[in-house]
Amino acid sequence: MNTSSREETIAAISTPPGAGGIGIIRVSGAQSLAILKTLFFPKDSGCLYRSHQFYYGHLRHPHSGTIVDEVLLVYMAAPNTYTREDLVEVHCHASYLVLQNVLELILDRGALLAEPGEFTKRAFLNGRIDLTQAEAVIDILSAKTRKGVDLAQEQLSGALYRQIEPIRESLVHAKAVVEVAIDFPDEDLEIVDHSNMIEQLRRDVLGPLKKLLAGVGQGRLYRDGISMVIAGLPNVGKSSLLNTMLQEERALVTSIPGTTRDSIEEIIDIGGVPVRIIDTAGIRDGAGEVEELGITRAKALINKADLVIFLVDGSRAISSGDQELFRQVSHKPVLVVVNKIDICQQETFDLSFLGDVVNQVYISAKKQSGIDDLKQAIFKEILSGTEQWEEDSCAPNLRHKVALTSAFEATERILVTLEHGMTYDLIAVDLHECLDCLKEIVGETTTEDILDVIFEQFCLGK
Repeated sequence: MNTSSREETIAAISTPPGAGGIGIIRVSGAQSLAILKTLFFPKDSGCLYRSHQFYYGHLRHPHSGTIVDEVLLVYMAAPNTYTREDLVEVHCHASYLVLQNVLELILDRGALLAEPGEFTKRAFLNGRIDLTQAEAVIDILSAKTRKGVDLAQEQLSGALYRQIEPIRESLVHAKAVVEVAIDFPDEDLEIVDHSNMIEQLRRDVLGPLKKLLAGVGQGRLYRDGISMVIAGLPNVGKSSLLNTMLQEERALVTSIPGTTRDSIEEIIDIGGVPVRIIDTAGIRDGAGEVEELGITRAKALINKADLVIFLVDGSRAISSGDQELFRQVSHKPVLVVVNKIDICQQETFDLSFLGDVVNQVYISAKKQSGIDDLKQAIFKEILSGTEQWEEDSCAPNLRHKVALTSAFEATERILVTLEHGMTYDLIAVDLHECLDCLKEIVGETTTEDILDVIFEQFCLGK
């Protein structure tokens, strides 16, 4: 977005479609209040449009004078607004037709339809938030669990910036010292204390960067979640387990084999991680044509899954079909779940074919027993292989990871250069790269193309 386009007044519907009590249209730019004055007729004709105060009245068609809607209007004067521009919000009845009519009138009076994320993009370009905070807005809008919202709120408050800033200050200090050494090469006094600088960079730069990188994996988990497929032979209780975990009758449950012929997907919250749980068709030989299509899809979903719940019927002996299916899913992370323990003896159930490498959980989906143990086991599997994450850590995203990794590698090169007593010019180049990477994270040096990609993820009106 260039400077000239930022001078335009933009407008969009800021509330999602659907039935509701209130719908909001947001208008931002120097002409926002002037445009609304041509459409809005306040009950108090002498109103002064004080900033951040609501005014009641009607929107009227500028030519026919007919009432378009009964509304509340609030004018917010720059710079104390979301975009740091003059901003007006019109609170209408939440009818799509009403909102569309109002928006069209505002556009007819000279405003431009906002691009996705353009209000937040202007907030960033006008210096109200940095790029990490803008990305946090996306995360808040798309969060699927309370933990995801909490992490996004932390970043929106500037948590990532606060962790990056001390690293940047340490690099700036080191860069200043190195540049003095470059400018005065003939001085007898040793300007750069190599051992002190190595210790400083390890403590104040390399360590914090490593900590931030450790948060990327778990940050991704809490933002994006995982996919988890329930796999098993027909009638082992896959649909019952889905219903129990959702606490609703989402899937049809009968005693007839092959009832589930297509996948059923829902999202559940397990330890703050959004888990897309998928109930699939029971996998067996000799299925009919329609059921076979479901089995083919089940196998494809298993191959794409992050975790497979391998469900077996504890009320009957393990069959060759169970063992064959386990071999088909064992290339994925697998959690073995024995169902129907209300009608079997857990201690006599033979799972020796699994060996010692697969975790096992015993439940009764029908009686809803063992479900908390199952959720704990799922959470443990989700976090397996990830580093211990401190609660006060930030959750950088994949864009941040690329920049943090580049900064980390540049810092390691600086340490090697210092340890081997090589030229300060090499150190200066790597210090400059480190600083540029950190600036890119907060948006100080981010290219227009990257900005476009980030803000295109937003919905209209935000």
